[in-house]
Amino acid sequence: MLSVVIPAHNEAKVIGRLLAGLLREAEPDEFDVVVVANGCTDGTAEVAGEYDVRVLTTPVPSKRDALRLGDEAARGYPRLYVDADIELGTAGARALAAVLAAQDGPLAAAPERELALADRPWTVRAYYAIWTRLPHVQTGLFGRGVIAVSAAGNERIRALPPVMADDLAASLAFAADERVIVPTARSVIQPPRTLADLLRRRVRAMTSVSELESATTAGERTGVRDLAAIVAGEPRLLAAAVVFALIAVLARRRAARAIRAGDFTTWLRDDSSRA
Repeated sequence: MLSVVIPAHNEAKVIGRLLAGLLREAEPDEFDVVVVANGCTDGTAEVAGEYDVRVLTTPVPSKRDALRLGDEAARGYPRLYVDADIELGTAGARALAAVLAAQDGPLAAAPERELALADRPWTVRAYYAIWTRLPHVQTGLFGRGVIAVSAAGNERIRALPPVMADDLAASLAFAADERVIVPTARSVIQPPRTLADLLRRRVRAMTSVSELESATTAGERTGVRDLAAIVAGEPRLLAAAVVFALIAVLARRRAARAIRAGDFTTWLRDDSSRA
């Protein structure tokens, strides 16, 4: 049985959208879905309870603790860890499970990402025009809202240290030949709606990458060579590369204070993507 674990902190506005799409074409008892409402002050648990899922509640607002509780309750493999604010259809979940269940299949998988950028300002669109072209972004499991693992893959990520950049840490836990992006599966991601919201998200990312590097001696950094290679291949993206670089520099400066203070718990949640 395919198990799906969904940690959800104050996701009443969006959890129904995810569950409706995920379960729309599912057969009875095909999916074992566990929603862990953690530290919620809204109706997340009540909305999730309207669907054919199991809902766990905990007063602790911790994604890592929610994932642990969901893991303990989940019944089968392959196992999907899904963010509550994305969209993933029944077919996409099946495609991920099929790849992992295949003989000699990978340990981990993730879907192709679709960024809902149509109504975002040009600065946000410019940033993501570069970000989506970065090699480690194209091949990594992070930033897709879904990470699927086999039983062996689950053991690998359970051993990871507790860090804010949990999806990046999970991606780096698997070698290139142990993970795969499944083109027949697609997750819809809601990017920030304003430049200010994007900057908040990037400050969080810079802080979390710094924490990850301290904890594991591994991380992902974008350099000038990466931007130069993208612009060399697509000169029309020069202006977008400048926007990307300016946002990255500003985010790094704002993150420096939290890094110096060792503050790796302030989440800087982007509520605009949940509007």
